[in-house]
Amino acid sequence: MKAGLPSRTAQAAAIHRAAHQLVDKPPVFEDPLALRILGAEDEAALRAGLPAAAAAGSDFMRTFVAVRSRFAEEALEAAYRAGVRQYVVLGAGLDTFAYRCPLEGLRVYEVDHPATQVWKRERLMGCGIAVPERVVYVPLDFEQETLREGLARAAFEGARPAFYAWLGVTPYLTPEAVLATLAAVARDFAPGSEIAFDFAAPPCDHPRARAARRALAARVEALGEPLLSAFSPPVLAAELRAMGYTRVDVFGPAALEARYLAGRTDGLRLRGGHLVLAGTSHEA
Repeated sequence: MKAGLPSRTAQAAAIHRAAHQLVDKPPVFEDPLALRILGAEDEAALRAGLPAAAAAGSDFMRTFVAVRSRFAEEALEAAYRAGVRQYVVLGAGLDTFAYRCPLEGLRVYEVDHPATQVWKRERLMGCGIAVPERVVYVPLDFEQETLREGLARAAFEGARPAFYAWLGVTPYLTPEAVLATLAAVARDFAPGSEIAFDFAAPPCDHPRARAARRALAARVEALGEPLLSAFSPPVLAAELRAMGYTRVDVFGPAALEARYLAGRTDGLRLRGGHLVLAGTSHEA
């Protein structure tokens, strides 16, 4: 990410969420604010480019962005039913959950790089999306302070469990930074907390998969946000358990397709992408 500028990959993810609302029927993930938060200019550009957005071969990232958003929000709702009332969105970007949240009494902490957060707040104001009292903004530069320090500054109740979502971020961090943050959630916060996150796995030997990975890497590197990490699913699961997570569920493309894309007639498929739901025990 370039100094002083908002995340370009966060903007790309928002465009994918918005395009999904227009292209894929029925949507895997419904977001009534996805188009609006883009702003009038970007929404008009998206609508003008829909033929390209709907073209074969352009649907993988759009589909994965939709699937991971639904996965995280479904897991959050389950945690809410179990009594959790704090939601921490790490790398919030233009995520809209806090502005359409139906869960009474839920506090939403949006953690992001200061430049990206300023950009989002300007975008919300410009498109007339009201900021509810439930939202707490936590500008945080991980090179300057820890997640625990940033949340403490925002009056986060660290003694109470929380649900954390970390989507579209880990591939752009070093493996050491990813593992340090995951360890901090397990170590520094209340037992009974959970985290949902996505990660990239090393490309398989299939030529198309390797070519797709190279193309994605080239695109994001041109945006100033190169791909820096990939994890073997079983190795990552073992790392999480060693950190103190007592529940670790890893979902690969086949499991996610069976869960979210079965029975569709539009050919939506996943060519990669993994999601994890991990939690610590109340007895920890």
